[in-house]
Amino acid sequence: MISRRLFCSALAAAGLLGAGLTQAQERFITVSSTTSTEQSGFFGHLLPAFEKAAGIKVRVVALGTGQALDMARRGDADVVFVHDKAAEEKFVAESFGVRRQEVMYNDFVVVGPKADPAKAAGKDILEGLRRIEAAKAPFVSRGDKSGTHAAELRYWKVAGVDLDKARGPWYRDTGSGMGPALNTAASMNAYILADRGTWLAFKNRGNMGIVVEGDTKLFNQYGVILVNPAKHAHVKQADGQKFIDWLVSPEGQKAIAGYKIGGEQLFFPNASR
Repeated sequence: MISRRLFCSALAAAGLLGAGLTQAQERFITVSSTTSTEQSGFFGHLLPAFEKAAGIKVRVVALGTGQALDMARRGDADVVFVHDKAAEEKFVAESFGVRRQEVMYNDFVVVGPKADPAKAAGKDILEGLRRIEAAKAPFVSRGDKSGTHAAELRYWKVAGVDLDKARGPWYRDTGSGMGPALNTAASMNAYILADRGTWLAFKNRGNMGIVVEGDTKLFNQYGVILVNPAKHAHVKQADGQKFIDWLVSPEGQKAIAGYKIGGEQLFFPNASR
């Protein structure tokens, strides 16, 4: 007759085996994306709808766009969902991605002290940055090779500000995601370029507000790319493509449009199919 101890041990072993099989059988994909989509709460809204529709879990790794693309280059992601068109097109041209599809957009804003000591307020991003630099008003940069950081550097360059020469104590490189960078700006009473979605979700505003908005140059497009299985054979091509197809479908686009904070829409669907 089997002893009670052996019986319990057998049950425990069977339970562990069953848990292991359940884990092994769970369908999931890994998506490398941006801190703006994660920290704005967007994925918390979007992914349950996809997972319910497709039966596929999505594991998001939120990084700056440059780091997200590097992660995909190493084969550590199945899909990339980011916002730096030039970098995305380069990624595809180098055969790391199969095809880039546009999904949604929002815009960048310059956030800063409501008192606006640099007198940067308005709709002109380039003039706003020139005034911030001229006043040597505190400015926080993400400095993390993200899509937002890449956009910021482009704006400084087009504004005619040579950061290599102008950089000083007024300019703070943080090397951090959008949320932590906003926290730094709030604590320093500094200006910062942010995506509108993360700003709307940001709670620690203090005396900060939007200073520059409405310039067409501040348009912020998001794209999605399947990592090329010809580069990395383990990429979950079928399930990754299902996620992309859902994002650009009427159902996915409706879910994107439905994410709001305080009645304000954070992202606007504009899928390319």
